[in-house]
Amino acid sequence: MTENTQTPSSPNSELPTQYAPAEVEGKLYERWVERGYFTADAASEKPAYTIVIPPPNVTGSLHLGHAFQHTLMDALTRRKRMQGHEALWLPGMDHAGIATQNKVEQQLAEEGKSRHDLGREEFIDRVWQWKEEYGGKILGQMRRLGDGVDWSRERFTMDEGLSRAVQTIFKKLYEDELIYRAERIINWCPRCLTAISDIEVEYQEDAGELVSITYGEGEDTLVVATTRAETMLGDTAVAVHPDDERYKHLVGKQIKLPLTDRTIPVVADTHVDPEFGTGAVKVTPAHDPNDFAIGQRHDLPAMTIMDERGVITVHGPFLGLDRFEARSAVVGALRQQGRIVAEKRPYMHSVGHCSRCSTTVEPRLSMQWWVKVGPLAKAAGDAVRDGRVAIHPADLSKRYFDWVDNMNDWCISRQLWWGHRIPIWYGPNGDIVCVGPDEQPPTGEGWHQDTDVLDTWFSSGLWPFSTLGWPEKTPDLAKFYSTDVLLTGHDIIFFWVARMMMFGLYAMDGEVPFKTIALTGLVRDERGKKMSKSFGNVVDPLDWMDKYGSDAVRFTLAKGANPGTDVPIGEDWVQASRNFANKIWNATRFALMNGATVEGELPSAEQLSATDRWILSRLNETVAQVDAYYEDFQFAKLSEALYHFAWDEVFDWYVELSKTTFFAGGEGAKASGRVLGEVLDVLMRLLHPVVPFVTETLWTTLTGRESIVVAEWPTDSGFRDEAAEAEIENLQQVVTEVRRFRADQGLQPGQKVPARLDLAGTQLAAHEAAIRQLLRLQPEGEGFSATATLPVAGATVALDLSGTIDVAAERKRLSKDLAAAEKEKAQAEAKLGNEAFLAKAPDNVVDKIKGRLAKAEADIARIQAQLEALPAA
Repeated sequence: MTENTQTPSSPNSELPTQYAPAEVEGKLYERWVERGYFTADAASEKPAYTIVIPPPNVTGSLHLGHAFQHTLMDALTRRKRMQGHEALWLPGMDHAGIATQNKVEQQLAEEGKSRHDLGREEFIDRVWQWKEEYGGKILGQMRRLGDGVDWSRERFTMDEGLSRAVQTIFKKLYEDELIYRAERIINWCPRCLTAISDIEVEYQEDAGELVSITYGEGEDTLVVATTRAETMLGDTAVAVHPDDERYKHLVGKQIKLPLTDRTIPVVADTHVDPEFGTGAVKVTPAHDPNDFAIGQRHDLPAMTIMDERGVITVHGPFLGLDRFEARSAVVGALRQQGRIVAEKRPYMHSVGHCSRCSTTVEPRLSMQWWVKVGPLAKAAGDAVRDGRVAIHPADLSKRYFDWVDNMNDWCISRQLWWGHRIPIWYGPNGDIVCVGPDEQPPTGEGWHQDTDVLDTWFSSGLWPFSTLGWPEKTPDLAKFYSTDVLLTGHDIIFFWVARMMMFGLYAMDGEVPFKTIALTGLVRDERGKKMSKSFGNVVDPLDWMDKYGSDAVRFTLAKGANPGTDVPIGEDWVQASRNFANKIWNATRFALMNGATVEGELPSAEQLSATDRWILSRLNETVAQVDAYYEDFQFAKLSEALYHFAWDEVFDWYVELSKTTFFAGGEGAKASGRVLGEVLDVLMRLLHPVVPFVTETLWTTLTGRESIVVAEWPTDSGFRDEAAEAEIENLQQVVTEVRRFRADQGLQPGQKVPARLDLAGTQLAAHEAAIRQLLRLQPEGEGFSATATLPVAGATVALDLSGTIDVAAERKRLSKDLAAAEKEKAQAEAKLGNEAFLAKAPDNVVDKIKGRLAKAEADIARIQAQLEALPAA
């Protein structure tokens, strides 16, 4: 087992009777920060280990999703720090363009003002003031959780260095012709008054209407169906499939557009599905992406019929109506003209909504700035395909490839004031100049800067390298890039992960931004339901931290963290984790009071009892398991392994078995005290990355050393003692079986019972005192008469339950167990006797069935012996 190199002071055996998280967590965290435990050194010769935090919004506060991912990232970096790496977990915040601007505009509205009353510069100053006063609440909450981040390197996507990085990469992309300006259909939010990207549109099933309308007159008519009747005011064609015989006579003709004085052509386009609906599609190039593409192919005009707020701008009876008001009015007017063929309400269909404000998104033709993603996305896909970046779990790679292999060009301009302003200047003669960070913008009459800002995800896409100093060649960039792990939710593969891959590979000459993408699920309530304010099931993790302590919240989250799958969580589970922390506290307190120590050499195996050798063997196996689970990001399994080892093997078995040794005193007690100290020392270090506060308190009390944060991570010494494990397993079988029998008979746990133990020929004779203590068994006295005999693990336990045993109930119970064992035996024999099954089944499956058969046969023999031992009714 790895020894710690910290210089110990005298261990302190005094612990309060109860663990009070609120009294220690804040003080411990501030001590860790003051001592610089989380501050990474770029000049260190230690191997680097880097994680950059997914930057939370400056407007946000800590929710369970944050707490979940932060717990896992903290566990990874704490462990690597203990393993001797120069671990950097870099914190920071995102400026959250739309959300932050909305916050400040709401504040201004309460004052009866708008941003236009202030003007751009004064409004931006006001946002910075808001950020200083209200922003960053989450950073203090991260301290509450115990995040071991390097606060000296905290970044903000609008700080000076990151702004320089944004300007640098924009110019580089522009000069490489990977950024361009074009008029295209974008997703427009009439509430936020800005373009939003495809991935910022959330689709949901809405109850709308499907209206079928007759276009044309006389013989030259056809029927189109639409869910957005108001957009017909901007139709410039009707499209049909070129092979559709129904409409071939109309292709090339002009037909009357209802409610207008215009005629529009019928065009043939293979995009149209002749099997869907009527096979005729109205074409509104300025208000639908598919229609825009048809318009481009057929050189159709694009008519914008509504303004930025979704208000109709076409002259006529609908002018000035909101788009939804216009929808009803248009349908009504068409109905009056007898143009409505069919109406279906409600009509459930998928409708896009702004992810920020839930407003229905309006497709809109607009001049915007775009990133040409083709070559960038290919590089991002290749980096995963050739193994430079691993996605974990691997089955989520398909979702990543589905996105990067089919990515559309990215609209990066936003019609906001808060954010990175696009570094493009326009001249009086149509000149366009892109200005880099060290360049002066053009001056003179007629020059002006583009009024839009960049999409927030543009700056956060630079996060893994801009936070380390890029574009400068800094010591941090040299030491800590590429980062090791990006741990984030599978839901933002599209928002963030792909963008970081594209920009990292591009800016850093093919060097990947991170070596592993570890994807988590989403936190849900205990019923597996998505947490939502509308459902009333949202939980503030700070409430649980106040009630149960941060360690309890962290352990609960880690215990549910299976890679890539969602995490259900309820308050009962947090309470159970609090109970676990209390169990650790109480057991360590008992151990310290009974001589547990880390002082001196660990006795050799020859000097230790079988119980001591067993727990050391199990300890090393647990170290190996935990290490393997960490490497595979199996947080739930490593937490479960530690829980089982600590609660079941250390506290429920080893501590209890050692009590007789401690009470007897002597050399055996000293040896067991040293073993117990070793076990607790290693156990606390294994638990520390997940539950840092209680382990810090207990470990420093046990060892007298400075801090577990900078202690060495345990390693598997290779010590195993299969004989001792088998011996204690037999002891556990005896104790478990007799406890079960006692419970079935209704005996109280503390009720003492006379018993005769026949341990001859077994290795359990040395454990008789411990067995009697655990089972509350008295020595047999005069008049002892066995009323029940339990053969188990080669031993026989005869009990005198005169006057207490219900023989009929015990016979009934055993008969039920015997029937179950015989059924299991019959099933196993049937499978093993099936030649067809044996020919196809893998060897490991056959071996498992053979094992089931052997166990069933052993159970049958044991139960039959117990039935024979029962006295006659």
